[in-house]
Amino acid sequence: MCGIVGLFLKNPALKPTLGKHLETMLIGMTDRGPDSAGIAVYHSPVSGKRSKITLFNANEAFPWRKLAGDMGADLGVEVDVELRGNHALVTADTTEAAVVAWVKAKQPDVRIMGYGKLMEVYKDMGLPADVARKYGLAGMQGSHAIGHTRMATESAVTTEHSHPFTPAPDMCLVHNGSLSNHNNLRKWLRKQGQEFDTDNDSEVAARYFAHRLGEGATLKEALEAGLSDLDGFFTFTMGTKDGFAVLRDGVACKPAVLAENDDWVAMASEFRSLAYLPNIEKAKIWEPAPATVYSWSLH
Repeated sequence: MCGIVGLFLKNPALKPTLGKHLETMLIGMTDRGPDSAGIAVYHSPVSGKRSKITLFNANEAFPWRKLAGDMGADLGVEVDVELRGNHALVTADTTEAAVVAWVKAKQPDVRIMGYGKLMEVYKDMGLPADVARKYGLAGMQGSHAIGHTRMATESAVTTEHSHPFTPAPDMCLVHNGSLSNHNNLRKWLRKQGQEFDTDNDSEVAARYFAHRLGEGATLKEALEAGLSDLDGFFTFTMGTKDGFAVLRDGVACKPAVLAENDDWVAMASEFRSLAYLPNIEKAKIWEPAPATVYSWSLH
């Protein structure tokens, strides 16, 4: 049992309050996932060849500034670093592919949590309120964000196993449920060139969708393909650079609620995480249908 939340702002005037509202939503899912929590926030895009990447190491005293200096020297570019808890947000004047390759080659003990041009990912063990406070979620601005509270069933309780999972630039996935065919699917995806960081079944789903999108499928086509290829129970919420999408399996035994008004679209595993959103009384509220893709985009 896990909790999922997502918030997409249609009214740009609400961007300064994105993190504040998502924190309330995330804490509302505490009893569905008390062992760890994670967030992906879409904001502050970088331009040109610049990219940003969120990194993690369990050592609170990890020398992040040295890492940034070494990266800049090796790649011949300017690199900035901002520390948040045991994560670091690195911004570099080069592509995310170059930065990811450098980290994997030079810093194998550092985990890559998220990367792209506007997505930042922070996740950690502990109660959702503690994780949100540690990473300053309430103060984060942006256009959209998703979050996850975890009660581990398929793999260990670690920061690395927490959601969201990032399989491609500015793309991430959170999952409530379990997949029964993830081992075979992981073997198949490895043959297609996908690399895995954990044994978590949810990471398999994330990399499956990244593979389908990489083949040229639209977001809707990729998610619909998952209805045939992913065996198990699931509610997925996917974050993309343009928005977010929601999908439940054909049985839809994992709970989900959607709400939409003129200012925002929101989803949560239970209504209580939507109850304090502004003008919730003016929102259309419904339970997403089984095997149906719901998506919203900035464009």
